[in-house]
Amino acid sequence: MAEKLKVGTLISGGGTNLQAIIDACNQGRIDAQIVFTGSDVDGVKGLERAKKAGIDTFVVDYARIIADCRKARDIDSLLPKDFDLDVILGKQRLVDVEKNREKALFFIKSRVIAERQLLDNIESYDMDLLVLAGFMRVFTPYFIDRINTNASGHRIMNIHPALLPAFPGTDGYGETFRYGCKIGGCTVHFVDYGEDTGPIIGQKAFEIADGDTLEDIKSKGLQKEWELYPACIQKFAQSR
Repeated sequence: MAEKLKVGTLISGGGTNLQAIIDACNQGRIDAQIVFTGSDVDGVKGLERAKKAGIDTFVVDYARIIADCRKARDIDSLLPKDFDLDVILGKQRLVDVEKNREKALFFIKSRVIAERQLLDNIESYDMDLLVLAGFMRVFTPYFIDRINTNASGHRIMNIHPALLPAFPGTDGYGETFRYGCKIGGCTVHFVDYGEDTGPIIGQKAFEIADGDTLEDIKSKGLQKEWELYPACIQKFAQSR
């Protein structure tokens, strides 16, 4: 029997996708085990779900780190020693540096400081794949390049509440609803240097009836997410 895929997970909230993955692992639908669950917010239900399943947990408080960066007299003194601004600027596609350089540089530097703390936790585990199960933070190239370290390439997977490339960003179901779409859906993709621009692994669609509300669309979408994410993780496990 092949060794199980070792999966790390990151969340920001209730962790319903995390629960779907936990259940799929327990039921043998994924040849994987979750080795940790990290969060950028303390006290969220997703951490309770992980603890109940016997999974190690940790928290890296992004909000506090960013607030500390704003108060710091010299933010550069907080950066990791291997930080290279020119390398990151040459790769990142998250912020427009020319439009507001000061704001863009603060965004990049403060996120890298938080990402270093994430990496300090993650690197203590043997992990094959990092799954973002409702993690509401984007990553800079600093973080991505330290996860994607082997020849197989992409090792960070994300789920998005829309049929990419339509409606990237944080409100996929909301934009689907406001645009008047008759088909909605969700997408699992690999993470690259842009926002929701990485290679697509799988998608599921659903019909939107004339009388459907935004809550109806979210409900339909979540049901599809809980099917799609475990299937895509299993696809990764089989194709290693």
